[in-house]
Amino acid sequence: MTSHWILGPGAIGRLLAHSLSPLADITLVGRRALPEQQTITAPEGEARSQHLNGIASYQLVANAPAPPAFVHITTKAMAAEAALESVAGAIPATTPLVLWQNGFLAQPRLTERWPGPVLCASTTEGAYLTGDDGVFHAGRGHTFVGDLENRHGALAQQLAHQLSQAGLAATAVDDIRSRLWQKLAVNAAINPLVALNGIRNGELCGAAYAGRVEAVVEEVAAIMVAEGIQAPDGGSCLEAWLALVWNVIEKTSNNKASMLQDVEGKRLTERGAILGPLIESGERYGVGCEVLLGLDGELAVLEAGF
Repeated sequence: MTSHWILGPGAIGRLLAHSLSPLADITLVGRRALPEQQTITAPEGEARSQHLNGIASYQLVANAPAPPAFVHITTKAMAAEAALESVAGAIPATTPLVLWQNGFLAQPRLTERWPGPVLCASTTEGAYLTGDDGVFHAGRGHTFVGDLENRHGALAQQLAHQLSQAGLAATAVDDIRSRLWQKLAVNAAINPLVALNGIRNGELCGAAYAGRVEAVVEEVAAIMVAEGIQAPDGGSCLEAWLALVWNVIEKTSNNKASMLQDVEGKRLTERGAILGPLIESGERYGVGCEVLLGLDGELAVLEAGF
């Protein structure tokens, strides 16, 4: 069986572990050991418990399992490099990495740093934790897999096939950079607003928030034009970006976004990885980003109180 290490047993990490476990050897790697009996609740409400192997990262050098076929890094963007550092001594330098971070911060850095293949995954799967031993799969989505240099197509195909077999619909693509920027647009329109207002994704459709969503998307669409990133329909019109965002909100209406989970846990958010690249791009190209700057400032104030 193919072996997978999953670094960062948060919501996406545990969703991956539960899904892949029937088909592959899975090891969850975290700062501390979790209960081995873990439960996942499907979007339809059905709960399923199973044993998941776990190990604390500090135990890896002395007690590492056999080298894996893939190492998935599912930590927050700002923790991805430290997560890799924690296991680098226990795996061959040729081991493929799979990066599941939001934003566009960790992906170029680790692609440049790691000598082996580095795949990037852009997913719209929705999940949130329900405790040390539980995760709720809040919304089914789709995952795109590829690498920034478009050199590892066969490996991306292999991983996409495994994910699809595991019930997580996935496709290997040769334009993952564009997909990551598209996901960045979605994250920027959803995550900060739900985090600041303490709401689920679907509540953004209400009159109190819809206008702010559209204001964010308007700025993001202009930045995407400057970056040369096409909208999902192959064009660059604002309507296409709005359609993408509202479609994701509808499909993940019951999801508790990762940034909201961070705020509730009084942890630093991924605002630097999500809003940072967009603001930097807007300022570089002279595209207005006052709404994005405002959201970043509000989140900074919120984080300062943690």
